[in-house]
Amino acid sequence: MLSCQCACDGAVVTELAVTRLALSHFRSHKALRLDLDVRPVVLSGPNGAGKTNILEALSLLSPGRGLRRASPAVLARRPEAVGWKISAQLKSPDHVHEIEIRAEPDQPRTQRIDGKVAPQTALGRIARILWLVPAMDRLWTEGAEARRRFLDRMTLSFEPTHGETVLAYEKAMRERNRLMKEGVRDSAWYQVLERQMAKHGARIHRNRLVALDLLARHQARAGSAFPTADLALTGPDSSPDQPIDAEALAATLAEGRIRDMAAGRTLSGPHRADLQALYVAKGIPARECSTGEQKALLISLVLANARALAESFGAPPILLLDEVAAHLDTDRRAALYDEICALGAQAWMTGAEAELFAALGDRAQHMVVRDDAGKSCILPL
Repeated sequence: MLSCQCACDGAVVTELAVTRLALSHFRSHKALRLDLDVRPVVLSGPNGAGKTNILEALSLLSPGRGLRRASPAVLARRPEAVGWKISAQLKSPDHVHEIEIRAEPDQPRTQRIDGKVAPQTALGRIARILWLVPAMDRLWTEGAEARRRFLDRMTLSFEPTHGETVLAYEKAMRERNRLMKEGVRDSAWYQVLERQMAKHGARIHRNRLVALDLLARHQARAGSAFPTADLALTGPDSSPDQPIDAEALAATLAEGRIRDMAAGRTLSGPHRADLQALYVAKGIPARECSTGEQKALLISLVLANARALAESFGAPPILLLDEVAAHLDTDRRAALYDEICALGAQAWMTGAEAELFAALGDRAQHMVVRDDAGKSCILPL
């Protein structure tokens, strides 16, 4: 097992870190290579220089569509009509992995781990990557879909097969919705799809409840400078502390067919759940908090997620924190950096001003990202 003397606080920790990153024709980066150690990484520089593009590339080292949910075609550098590639060396708790993610023009994304073709789920087994981006600052005031996606990313970090379960559920639901729109009345067709939805739906809900329990426990025991959020699932079939029974969900779907036909969509199931948060110290819903308080709650959840993973996975996750200093005062910024270093995580942080990260000192690797005549370049600070 790999271990190192943590550069942040002197504690011995197990490593999970990207120690080499190379991009080819990815977003604004025609060619880029970074050689790194396991300390946090600070990328400062003007807007549009390509800082977030680097975080997006790192997010693709985990299952899913990355932090911007972009299709492979959108990720290619323009105007060149060529494929893109991400290469990384990853130190994980028990191995050093070579990862390659690439997509040729008009082709889906593919991945190789240690030279062998691998499914996306294999990425989730060798690494854990969490992120917080500015678009998530509106999480508590937007619609339920964004909050479900946020919860499912956290759940996926604990259970790498969760993404496959969600996709299987959604596939069966789309087929059921299609039958309803076409006016199909044969119950046999619906029963097959509803059993599939119920099986996967019960597992989705159970996985989410496990994730919420882990987050609650690791918020409560942290002694963090960030506020605690009391989380609960709500919705037509959700209970804060009870799993969904697959047979009961199948019966609910069958009973709701006429109603669903009239609506043109499925109105019951985990795709209708919502994540609610309460700012515990003030006893008010997150949606009613100030912008700064909402940001602090999000950071608290990401840190709790990271602490839980450090315990269950054997190493703290890689954190991607885009413009993380926004809406945080000086004391909160310093507290965040201290918590990241105490955790021993390789956190990648971006910001327009290098001064925002001065409190990190040599506990982090500081770099400046610049746009030089349309080409992004990175210089050590």
